[in-house]
Formats: sequence, structure tokens, C-alpha cells
Amino acid sequence: MANREVGRDSAILNADGIAKNYGGIHALKGVDFSLSAGEVRGLVGENGAGKSTLIKILAGAEIPNAGTVTVNGEPLVLGNPQASLAAGISTVYQEPTLFGELNVVENIFLGREIADGGRVNWKAQYQKAVELLELLGLNPKLAGQTVADLPVGEQQLISIAKAFATDVKVLILDEPSAILSGKEISILFDMVARLKATGTGIIYISHRLDELAKITDSVTVMRDGEIVTTKPIVGLSTRTIAELMVGRELTRAHATSVAPGEVVLDVSHLAGGKALQDVSFQLRQREILGIYGLVGSGSGDIARAIYGIDPPSAGQVRVCGKEVQLSSPGAAKKAGFTMAPGNRRRDGVFLDKTLTFNMASSHFDYFSNKFGWMKARAENDVMESLMVKLRIKAPKPTTPIGALSGGNQQKVVIARQLVGNNIVTILEEPTQGVDVGAQAEIHKLIFDIAADDGACLVVSTDLEEVRTLCDRVIVMHQGKAFAEFPRGVAAAALLAAASGDSEGAEVEES
Repeated sequence: MANREVGRDSAILNADGIAKNYGGIHALKGVDFSLSAGEVRGLVGENGAGKSTLIKILAGAEIPNAGTVTVNGEPLVLGNPQASLAAGISTVYQEPTLFGELNVVENIFLGREIADGGRVNWKAQYQKAVELLELLGLNPKLAGQTVADLPVGEQQLISIAKAFATDVKVLILDEPSAILSGKEISILFDMVARLKATGTGIIYISHRLDELAKITDSVTVMRDGEIVTTKPIVGLSTRTIAELMVGRELTRAHATSVAPGEVVLDVSHLAGGKALQDVSFQLRQREILGIYGLVGSGSGDIARAIYGIDPPSAGQVRVCGKEVQLSSPGAAKKAGFTMAPGNRRRDGVFLDKTLTFNMASSHFDYFSNKFGWMKARAENDVMESLMVKLRIKAPKPTTPIGALSGGNQQKVVIARQLVGNNIVTILEEPTQGVDVGAQAEIHKLIFDIAADDGACLVVSTDLEEVRTLCDRVIVMHQGKAFAEFPRGVAAAALLAAASGDSEGAEVEES
């Protein structure tokens, strides 16, 4: 398989023969990669393809087993984050790495303060921060605001501004749009266009393949630790990119025609959390119900309220006709709920624990004997079968989950929901940060849960996901259930309802 690229002599960044092994796993197999000044290069591949390992090596967070990197022809000291920063390589990861108690100016210049006579020149820092925010198309008034008071989307944009506090030649954006709203994504795209015009080379990693045509000049596809191809984005369809990623013709899972059964979840006038005001809905057996809304609409509060993470302040919840008090996740689990949280790193996994431990962490009663001892053999057997079913890429069930790619971690979180007898399965952003192949597999699992007399509540900000996966979609607006649509509703109708427009919906082929 050819890893070589063209145009390397004029590149601002050259990586040659990069190899990285983790025990018996070959994460990178002699990869050659180049990037030109003023180029926006998409970098895509399934989870575990090697993308994250490659950018970690460029950022100095990992040391390769072989290979070299040059920036503007100068050798880069590998395995040293400060050396990468000094060479002009800055990385913005999917989740903002800012200090919430500090303001925007303090975050931007933390560790690289502008000094004058041994003291921090606060006025110069503020002025420079305002210039950066204006350059990137952000409101300069953000400069003095405390980061914790900003929406997570704006925090992500501030992270990009922080990357430009030094002389940046290469900017790596790792899933930058995953946590952004539609308006914030537009600001992001405008920022990228501005940076491209300054001559900055940009590596843009995204699982949202439809974004690539809007923002990139070319796309590099990785698979199994190697570069499959690098092509100009012009004339390259999303489907072609997806099939290059998975190495096979891509088929999408479809729901089977299963008639919904009895009502298993009845929510009446639910309120609570940061934005939830008054929400009522029913969920039936063998049904997938979607919850969609923009940031701040209350869509994200529904799952947390029902699962007892943020217990509701008002309203009633009935499971199979019986009212339940959702005072804690333990109470919710006892009532028949299971939940895969949206923020897997914070709420969903124990990074230093094994796959088996993470899968069984919510089901100790299921895997323990009458004396309270865990049945290790049963745990490993279940995990092994789930690894095959979900195509989880890991050496063995005893591998620490922190060693897996984000997508494979997400599969383990989903696997946990398949253990035991659950009445309602709640899934927050089930395919966020997951590649197209894994997305199809997770969607099939959700269809299977519903077909097997289960009931699924899917909270997602992915338009295509809710409109094609869910039997019905409830759209949230200003803390209330604003509208309800059937499967296949046009994406434009969902967006309009999420913005408070109650005009009629158009149904498309799904």
C-alpha cells in the first residue's frame, strides 16, 4: 500500500516513515505525510486507523518507534510538546483544555505571558487578545469574561484563539465541530478560511464527512495504520470517502417494520436542570424516540433528569404504569433504566481499568454470585462476545480502556447497555466522535434493542442521526417540547423547529 505523497518538496510539514507500536499493535506502519502552507487537509479514518497517534506524534505527546518530522526543512525533536510548539505546531483537541476559573486573556497567555521588566504586562496581553479574537471573527468583548461562564462551543473557539498566541505554522484541529452548534460551526469555518489566508497549514480531523467539501482542499484517508490515499476534495463524494475509510462498500442499517407495543415510559410536565421547563412525552416498547434541540434548549437535560443525575424539580415519571422517584442514578437503574452518557471520558469510562471492568461496572449484581464474589470468567466471556458483535478493536478484554481509540471506547460504553434486563435504554450522543463504519454498527445495535422488545430514548445533536434512526423525533425549544415529527422528516424542518419556527414539516426518503 503506497504511503507516499506528492508535492513534498514544497511542504511546510513533512513526516517520513512514522511507525508506532503499542505492544503487539501496529498503530502506524511507516506513514509519510506532508502539508503545504495555506492548505487545509482533511484527515479521516475509522477509529483505530491511526489518526490520533499521528497527530500526537506531531504534537510531541508520543514518541514514534521510527521516522522523522521536519517543519520548514528543520528537524523536529520528537516526543517533546514544547519543541513542537516552538516549531510552530499547535493542536486543538475535541474537548476544550482551558481553566474555567480564569478569564479568556489569562487562558490565552497562560505559560507564555507577555512580560515587561519582570512583570506581566496585562494591558499588552488584553490588547493582543482582542486582536486575536477580531482576527478569528470572535467578539472582542469575550476577552475579559471568565471561561466557565461561556458556553462549551465558545470555549472551543477560544481554544483555537489560544493556539494563535504564538507563531503558528501548522494548526491541528481534532474534531473541532463535534461540540459546536450550527452558528458556531459557521464561525469555525470562517476562522479556518481566515487562517488559511495567512498561510497557516491546517490539519482538519472530522467524522462529519459532509464538512470536508465545505472547508478542506484535500483529504488524506487512513486505514489500519497506513495512508490509503490523498486526493483533492473536488469531485470526491462523501460516500467514496466513507468506503475508502472502511475498505468495503458501505451499507446503512435500516429499521425493520416493528409495531410499537405498550407504553413503558410516561413523562408528564417534567422540569429541572438548567433549562428544562415543561416536557411531556410517551415512549413505547419496540420504539426509538429521538430528542433533538440546539444548545441551551433543554434537550440535554432530559436524559440527566430521567436518569436521576440532575433529579427533576417537577413532574411525574411512570415506568410501565408505575410512578417512580428518580432521586439518583441508582434509583433510575432500579426502575429499569440504563444510560450511555454523552461525555464518555468524564462520565462513561474508567480510563485505567480494563474493558471487562468498564462493561461490568454498572452490573456488579449481574456478575456476582450469592456470596458477592465477582464471576470473572462470566465477565470475560460476555466481553469477548460483545467485542466480536461490536467489532471492538482491542487485543483482549483485559486491555485498559484508555489504550483504545475514542470510537472503540464508545462501543464499550454502548456494550454496557446490552447487559441485563433493561426496560428503557437512554443514549446520549451515541455516535459522537465515531467513524462512519462504527456509526452504522451502533445504529444496528439500537435497532436490535428496539426489535428485541426494548425501548430507546436517543438524545442527539446529529440531524441525520435523529431523522433516520428514530421512529419519532421530539424537538426542544426554550425548555419545552416544541414539535414532534415522524421518521424521515427533512433536516430543514428539524432545524426550523429547533429555532422556534412551527411551519409544516416535509418528510424525505430516509
